[in-house]
Amino acid sequence: MGETLIDEFGGTVPKSIEEMTRLPGVARKTANVVLGTAYKIPSGIPIDTHVQRLAYRLGLSDEDKPDAIESDLKALVPQDEWIWFGHAMIWHGRRICQARIPQCEICALNGVCPKRGVGGPSRKKRPPRRSPVASPD
Repeated sequence: MGETLIDEFGGTVPKSIEEMTRLPGVARKTANVVLGTAYKIPSGIPIDTHVQRLAYRLGLSDEDKPDAIESDLKALVPQDEWIWFGHAMIWHGRRICQARIPQCEICALNGVCPKRGVGGPSRKKRPPRRSPVASPD
């Protein structure tokens, strides 16, 4: 990545999502975080595991691919709030609405949250069980 920064960008971290994602190891999530945090550029909403889980539980997106979830959230949240929203969702997912044991009893969103997937079967599809194969004797 360092070589690409020097060779293609004169040693300066680029300020656009298109240029950022040309850097090795940088996808949309990282680019959105860096652009928003370092440059205050609302290029998009970072979608990590926490944001993906919350978007589903809160009924904000039925998608399971980060780009599609980001598209759904960008349509709901005004662009000037994308940076704050992304950080707030990540924080909320880490501290309150955790994957295995969400703390619904202390959640500020408890009264409006549909809690999709909480306390019930996971929405992840599990592979079908394979029947045991009889060993040839």
